Amino acid sequence: MLKYIIIYFILVNFIAFLMYGMDKKKAIDGKYRIAERTLVLIGVIGGSIGAMAGMKVFHHKTKHKKFVYGLPLIFMLQCFFVCLLWKTMT
Repeated sequence: MLKYIIIYFILVNFIAFLMYGMDKKKAIDGKYRIAERTLVLIGVIGGSIGAMAGMKVFHHKTKHKKFVYGLPLIFMLQCFFVCLLWKTMT
C-alpha cells in the first residue's frame, strides 16, 4: 500500500510542476491559461511540492499571495496530516 501512495505523490507532484511550466508558457504566448483554481487544487491533492518547485523554477505566480503563502501552508497541513496518520498506523 505504501508503494502506491509514494507513486501517487511522485506523479501528482510531477504533474503539478509541469502544469506551472505550461501555464507560464501560455502566459508568455498570450494563450488561454490554466485556471488559478486548478493550480491551487493540484497542490491540495498532494502536489504542493511540485507546485512550489514550479513557481520557483518558472518564476510563475510569485506575486500572488494565495500562491506564495497558500502553497506552503497547504504543504505544512499535508505534513501534519501525514504525521498524524503515520502515528495512528504505528
